Amino acid sequence: MDIDVQQMIFEFVGGLGIFLFGLKYMADGLQRTAGDRLKDLLDRFTRNPFMGVLAGMVVTILLQSSSTTTVLTVGLVNAGFMTFRQAIGVIMGANIGTTMTAFIIGIDIKAYGLPILAVGAFLIFFFKNKKATNIGQTLFGFGALFFGLETMSGGMKPLRSMEAFQELTVSMSHNPILGVVIGTLFTFIVQSSSATIGILQQLFGEGLIDIEAALPVLFGDNIGTTITAVLAAIGASIGAKRAAFVHVIFNVLGAAVFVILLQPFESYVRWLRDSLGLNPEMTIAFAHGSFNIANTLVQFPFIAVLAWIVIKLVPGEDSFVEYKPKHLDPIFIEQSPSLALDQAKEEVLRMGEYAYKGLEETSFYLNKKNKKHSEVAMQIEEALNNLDRKITDYLVELSATSLTDDESHKHSALMDSVRDLERMGDHFENIIELIDYKNSNKVDLTEQAVEDLNDMFNLTLLTVKQAMKALETMDREEALEVVQKENQLDQMERNYRKKHIIRLNEGVCSGQAGIVFVDMLSNLERVGDHAVNIAEEVLGEKHESL
Repeated sequence: MDIDVQQMIFEFVGGLGIFLFGLKYMADGLQRTAGDRLKDLLDRFTRNPFMGVLAGMVVTILLQSSSTTTVLTVGLVNAGFMTFRQAIGVIMGANIGTTMTAFIIGIDIKAYGLPILAVGAFLIFFFKNKKATNIGQTLFGFGALFFGLETMSGGMKPLRSMEAFQELTVSMSHNPILGVVIGTLFTFIVQSSSATIGILQQLFGEGLIDIEAALPVLFGDNIGTTITAVLAAIGASIGAKRAAFVHVIFNVLGAAVFVILLQPFESYVRWLRDSLGLNPEMTIAFAHGSFNIANTLVQFPFIAVLAWIVIKLVPGEDSFVEYKPKHLDPIFIEQSPSLALDQAKEEVLRMGEYAYKGLEETSFYLNKKNKKHSEVAMQIEEALNNLDRKITDYLVELSATSLTDDESHKHSALMDSVRDLERMGDHFENIIELIDYKNSNKVDLTEQAVEDLNDMFNLTLLTVKQAMKALETMDREEALEVVQKENQLDQMERNYRKKHIIRLNEGVCSGQAGIVFVDMLSNLERVGDHAVNIAEEVLGEKHESL
């Protein structure tokens, strides 16, 4: 029988493309349907490693990607939302959650892929309701997933008459290590264990591979999926590297143990298939689920050991930005509003330190072009947003209690200062976006322009620092100096704009560079305005202390 190799490759590659698109589209739809509460879910339910496993499972089922859950978890570790040990639990749970795709594939509804896809498209195009559109997107992705599988399956059928493929499967049956390596490499290439498990299910369903060869490939697929986290961790923070290492060690250890116990595991899978009357695809799904659940159960008691090994392998202190407030204890609102107000002030001053640090990192990013500085600044911006919400909620709750006139003044000063500090974060975020635009579009600022920007940055940083000092000590002299510095900033901005127009007229500076330069000046001047607002809270206050 002649095999049309081109058609076989096109059907397989095209089917794989549709499958991956369907998986991504379905995950996006699920995520939107679930709302943007996944970070909250991980934050709230990871108080201990066991809850971390459950949270990791649920989030991965919604995201349809253990790698994405791992990346999300790394962000939360860096932000101080969870400890490294809690993150290990989440990564274990993510490995169990990722098996859900295999169970979905195991349901024998391949023939209905196109009708499901059509219903999804109908909901997307004919309904303006956001909820209906999100459900439509989920269904469209679900249908595309099955249509892609069906197309891939058609492309793989001719493999049964290829001698080289038959020899390879026989070799894998006799040499489990070969199967593990093939599974690892294939998942590394495709960058999705869900896709490679799906392909394995189709091969097994078509009778192209037996259970002895399929199980080692399955273990290899689980190792291969860790590559995404490893690639994401290159050049990233120590926390990111540690999370990636945990992912790798967890899956490599699991694969090693199960290769040693291959015979009993194979007997268990056969028994499961015969007892439950499973189809071939569902057999692989149950094998995948059993492997990941058993792996988690075996390694779960050794989370502390795993953490110790990884910390030894990736030493050093990881600098992270802590998103959570440190001082806002709700018990003080009831018992001592005065003390609660002091607590809120401590948190506002901490917020001020972050605003200064974020602006400083933005300045470093402009001069050193190192993405590390922009990442820290963006983390700080998120922390400012979070602290803004938490402090505002705390102060709103506090306003319901009986405050003296003096305390009411303090309260409103803090309320306004929080808003100004949050807006500073928005402005340095704008500057980062302008620097990104400058770097990616090869927009060159003149030496004079960079020097002017650095002068403006330095004066803005001094103004912010002095405004926070004025708020801390309620010193009118400090506050008056802030107003003076802000006047200097205004004057500086006007002078630098004029110098820029001269450079533009002389043809020294390009129009694009000019827009970037002027926008940066404008954002720095606005940061100065917000610093003055804080100083004016101090000047407007007639009392000795806040």
